[in-house]
Amino acid sequence: MQLLAAPRGVPVSAVPMLDRADWCSRSSGPTMPHTMSDNGFPTSNSLSLLERLAAAQSAASDSRKARLLDALMDDTIGLVTDGTDVVDLKLVAAVLSEIRRALAVFRPWSEGPAKITAFGSARTDPHDPVYQLAEEFGRRVAEAGFMIISGAGPGLMSAVVEGAGAEQSFGVGIRLPFEQESSPALLGDPKLIEFKYFFTRKLFFLKEAAGVVLFPGGFGTMDEGFETLTLVQTGKTAMVPIVCLDVPGGTYWGEWDRFVREQLLERGLIGDDDLALYRITHDVDEAVAEFTQFYRVFHSMRKVRDVGILRLHHDIDDAVLETLALEFGDIFDGKPLRRMAPMREEADEPSTLGLVRIRLPFNRRKFGRLRMFVNRLNELGAAE
Repeated sequence: MQLLAAPRGVPVSAVPMLDRADWCSRSSGPTMPHTMSDNGFPTSNSLSLLERLAAAQSAASDSRKARLLDALMDDTIGLVTDGTDVVDLKLVAAVLSEIRRALAVFRPWSEGPAKITAFGSARTDPHDPVYQLAEEFGRRVAEAGFMIISGAGPGLMSAVVEGAGAEQSFGVGIRLPFEQESSPALLGDPKLIEFKYFFTRKLFFLKEAAGVVLFPGGFGTMDEGFETLTLVQTGKTAMVPIVCLDVPGGTYWGEWDRFVREQLLERGLIGDDDLALYRITHDVDEAVAEFTQFYRVFHSMRKVRDVGILRLHHDIDDAVLETLALEFGDIFDGKPLRRMAPMREEADEPSTLGLVRIRLPFNRRKFGRLRMFVNRLNELGAAE
């Protein structure tokens, strides 16, 4: 089966949204060179500050990059002139270094297969049926053309990597006083990076993801699952499918879902439509299909200034657009769905410029309904 593409222009090969610090030297990802940057510009500390700034200005030939460089420099200088304490400056420097390193790890794969992020317990034993389920899922989703992003640790994180294979996997690790060993399959792999901070690590779990699968886990899995749901529910990350997967007969996600419905939904703390943001299944085939089917027609969404843009893998009939506008008029404020040309700002995603575009008058409320819209779009569009 040929898959299509991931959010923010990352194509799927089989289908289908910022260092030198010694506290970061333990990263198992690729180290940054001391004399040249990855695009050939000198960065050695033997150069003066003015020489390094001049090199950065030369690299920022695009006007938008130049403006962003100005903003980065302004904030960096401001941190010092504001009187920021050394310990806080170290925090900011370490975070920036982690982000830079992670971007370097993922950059060579920016036009590669779409990636599914997997969350689950680090404590699950290899003889546990859930471990075997995670391994099978990794194998099957890799066969469908996706890559895997895992926490690079033991337990279920290791299981999905073993299933998918190291060549199809990224490791986004965390340094901890316990449960910190990396999956043996990823040791020495250039797609493995280790983080000091959970929040920078979680940024890359979702920034690079075309979908998320959750296996049973502890506090960390609950944290990652609820944060993913929160970010999708509020539009702070790309709309992606979220699958909660357990073994046949398993009660983990059923009990969790009951809590969500009884304690969150019944109290009015979430809406009915928010339940559409995730899917619970005990079947690997259904889990993989949730990701492949999500990208049958839908490619990605983007907001440029106040314009919502829906990008599709192929065109759909006007009648389908009219049906969708009518069925989802509550989130489109009764406005029609019209085709549009690429906007100038989308030039930073050249691989998407040939895609069909629809102006999406989404009122940015009820992202659960927007998730339902994507399902209906794929259903009607694929039926043509």
